[in-house]
Amino acid sequence: MDLLSNLIGDTPFIRIDNIIYGKLETYNPAGSVKDRVMHYLVRRAKLFGEIKEGTILCEATSGNTGIALAMVAASLGNPCVIFMPKNMSQERRSMMLAYGAKIIDAPDDDFEAAINLRDAFVKTNKNAWSPMQFSNPKNVACHRLTTAPEIHKNVIETGRVWDAFIHGAGTGGTIEGIRQYVSLHNLKTKICLVRPDESPHGIQGIGDGKDFLADPLKMDRILEIKTEDAIERAKRFTKETGILVGISSGANILASERWVQQNRPNGIVVTMLCDRGERYLSIFNK
Repeated sequence: MDLLSNLIGDTPFIRIDNIIYGKLETYNPAGSVKDRVMHYLVRRAKLFGEIKEGTILCEATSGNTGIALAMVAASLGNPCVIFMPKNMSQERRSMMLAYGAKIIDAPDDDFEAAINLRDAFVKTNKNAWSPMQFSNPKNVACHRLTTAPEIHKNVIETGRVWDAFIHGAGTGGTIEGIRQYVSLHNLKTKICLVRPDESPHGIQGIGDGKDFLADPLKMDRILEIKTEDAIERAKRFTKETGILVGISSGANILASERWVQQNRPNGIVVTMLCDRGERYLSIFNK
């Protein structure tokens, strides 16, 4: 845990074009933004005695949370059980297994079933602990207290105005945490939620059946992106920059570009480059 504390967060703030900047979450040790919240929640639970030696860490996930939780569990020497729809990418599954996690499958695209499996496991295993990522307000607090001020500092260092934050929602923790920070500090930053344009869809990591912690009515704009377009934008970004990113990053970049075209801001737009693309290679190479 101590080693991970020095590796998580403070990720690069990169210029995608003259207006759009991305927070490059691939620099976190397991390669995604979820490293932040899993480390935060587990560290807090351990501090308050909720996690002890032998406690089973478990969660329902579409992938990145499971990878991050498996990483943190491995660092502690605790067992980890992940509940996940069985059609999530094989690369994601392989990463969890590499950290020593056990995976229990839910039906394809059925995140509610994965959550129900997790709940049943926690109920019947007194030695189990879950971050309860889809309902835990501390998920939001993590990003309000850590990710948001980090981004704000990055923006200030550019000497420009922060016009918009554009991001998809898996649990909704990141975008809601940023929205709350913006509101608390009376910033004029527009908060725009990226959503898949189809159901079911293939933008793994966002649009997991519900908005969960993010209230779409509190967002300034909803931007819908097709799976095929998100994949193509991620692949093009990788070929143009040499930075391998995932499908949701492609959706975020494309949504940001469309927002800029429609609004012509004077300041900058910030989005999240959520994870590394190696966990989607089987999809990219089809």
